[in-house]
Amino acid sequence: MIVNVIGAGLAGCEASNFLANHGIKVKLYEKRPLVQSEAHHTDLFGELVCSNSLKSKKLDNACGLLKEEIKTMGSLMMEASAFSEVNAGDSLAVDRYEFAKYITNKIKSNPNIEIIYEDVDSIKDGINLITTGPLTSSKLLDKISEITGEKCFNFFDASAPIVEKNSIDFSKVYYKSRYEQGDDSYINCPMNKEEYESFVKELINAKRALLHDFDKNYFEGCLPIEVMASRGIDTLRFGPLKPKGLEHNDTLHYAVVQLRQDDLIGNFYNIVGFQTNLTYNEQKRVFHMIPGLENAKFVRYGLMHRNSYIFAPKILNDDYSLKVNPNIYIAGQLSGVEGYVESAASGLLAAYYIYFRIKNIQYKKLSFNTVLGALTRYITHTGINSFSPMNANFGIIYRANYIKKDDIINRSLKEVNDFKKQINE
Repeated sequence: MIVNVIGAGLAGCEASNFLANHGIKVKLYEKRPLVQSEAHHTDLFGELVCSNSLKSKKLDNACGLLKEEIKTMGSLMMEASAFSEVNAGDSLAVDRYEFAKYITNKIKSNPNIEIIYEDVDSIKDGINLITTGPLTSSKLLDKISEITGEKCFNFFDASAPIVEKNSIDFSKVYYKSRYEQGDDSYINCPMNKEEYESFVKELINAKRALLHDFDKNYFEGCLPIEVMASRGIDTLRFGPLKPKGLEHNDTLHYAVVQLRQDDLIGNFYNIVGFQTNLTYNEQKRVFHMIPGLENAKFVRYGLMHRNSYIFAPKILNDDYSLKVNPNIYIAGQLSGVEGYVESAASGLLAAYYIYFRIKNIQYKKLSFNTVLGALTRYITHTGINSFSPMNANFGIIYRANYIKKDDIINRSLKEVNDFKKQINE
């Protein structure tokens, strides 16, 4: 039995790696470099486009617990992140290039994985796992709509700019992690009230790049910085520029812009929370107003891109297969989960279910007392009138408000271990 995995992003690589490591032959289809996307910068598998952060490492954070769940399940992403981690306080951040290179090498060296470079726009014979992500081609989206009878949806997402560390004026900035997280991982650019208000004014009025073909439908968890600023003069300083926890020399600044290390060596830093759709010239002009970044050299400018997703509650079973065709599975961001970790996790879980099916193993589905189980339940069972892409959070776990956080964590990890044991039973 051969499984066709379409798309070599995080979800596709997780699924391919798991299946191949358990003796299942995989054909992994990837359109790059034959067809370049508007958001990718390399031809590597599992490239992180928007940010180098995989969010919190703490288990009392839902995404932190999700990472521990998939680590237990044998996640390639977690393996790659351990290899490529950079300092980021309580957050897990990675060198994007080393992270993607690690994943690519693992996939290419696996004898059970055949890599086929092709822009797939139809369904292959046998079992198909579609993990083409938010930048799925219009032809494949049309094919999915044709099969399911449901249209696909989209919103806009954005990436933040990256600057060279040696171009930062360190006489105006300081190192510190918010709330003294045990290290000084972030570079902080403090602003007084006048600097902040001038910056916000220019940011709101700066020229934006044109968005073609789609409405300006943004994901609230990744709003462009200029859109956020337009919601009120103080929005940014109570959001990504909040100064609380970043006091310096006994001074609480009016606002603080943070930069996070983006590579292992420490030559490059991204501007945290500065996803943007400003034109490149305007990014350079406006972001040079930030104290310490007046002469910053940009390695990469921010970029807006389309994120497509299916209407999962109507068309997906809770094993990620289509209700109208059990030979077709959809996982990753295309399935309606939102975020790097969530995308990888859904691909890994779909691979488990495919493996159980191929091996004819009777199994119990992953409990919705886990973050991953709850996330899967959300995208496949939420009300059809209120569905939108979802990040990992404790709000989707049953009765989480009535249970101590430590009990949620312990219960979750036990449930994941019990689920994993079914592989060997």
